[in-house]
Amino acid sequence: MAVDASLIEADANKQNSTSKEDWDASAIEPADAPRAVREYLDTLDEAAFGAASEVEPKFTSHSDPASQWTAARKGPAFFSYSDNYLIDTDHSVILDVEATRSIRQAEVGSTKTMLTRVKDRFHLHPERLIADTAYGSGPMLGWLVEREIAPHIPVIDKAGRNDGTWSRAEFEWDAENDQYICPEGHELKQFRRNYSDPNRGPTGKGTARYRALKEACQACPSKAQCCPNADTRKITREEHEDARQLARDIAKTQQYAISMRLRKKVEMLFAHLKRILGLNRLRLRGPCGANDEFLLAATAQNLRKLAKIFPAPQRPQKA
Repeated sequence: MAVDASLIEADANKQNSTSKEDWDASAIEPADAPRAVREYLDTLDEAAFGAASEVEPKFTSHSDPASQWTAARKGPAFFSYSDNYLIDTDHSVILDVEATRSIRQAEVGSTKTMLTRVKDRFHLHPERLIADTAYGSGPMLGWLVEREIAPHIPVIDKAGRNDGTWSRAEFEWDAENDQYICPEGHELKQFRRNYSDPNRGPTGKGTARYRALKEACQACPSKAQCCPNADTRKITREEHEDARQLARDIAKTQQYAISMRLRKKVEMLFAHLKRILGLNRLRLRGPCGANDEFLLAATAQNLRKLAKIFPAPQRPQKA
């Protein structure tokens, strides 16, 4: 299966909006509010909308407050929803659709929703999931690996260094002893003894910190390549680093190269949606309106696809 998202402009404009400094959702009276505004209030705690991120949008539309003010296309900003597709890569049939806010957290979260829903409804469980780098976070990769879904996804990795010093990739991970081994053979451990100082324990942010001995680093001939501006070398390891490493290993295979070509199938569906079906701007407002339009458009695309996959029945010939 493959997953991706595309922005669809909402039926809203900036002239009828309020900046985040002046917007107050608690001041809205649900009884007097339009349907789209009531739906916005109902989705404030949903992971696909209000609870997707604590960051408040720069502007909020009065007519469709659940839509997201975004400039993701590197052009003029506009209000939009994200149309999320989960497809099978054999025939490009859309298996599930989800409308979310146009932010990465909501789009990635919808992947879990769609995979779970497809498994419950159709008993379909993919061997691998194909997606772009936006879906390559540690928690997402870990979620997939836990469910035995191979992540054919580029990893979001910020461990590289631009100053020529050794990156984390140069250090060997020793899972049995819970430590890293540097190129010079020194050990980087998370704990060497029990500390009373709580700052010396786990970070509490889903990462663990590994340190080398100061004496070993000070006497190391490769200190200039490793930690020239620090007394000792430190490395952080994310909670889902095993899943991230599995995704890196998959990226070296021939099947991964094939998967990256198959990923274009979902992009072609979005191109067809906008250019052929003409869904560049929504006609309905609110999360339910966006989801209804996305679902109807995906149904039309599937009917066109299924008409090509299954040939028309042959008429019986007259005797």
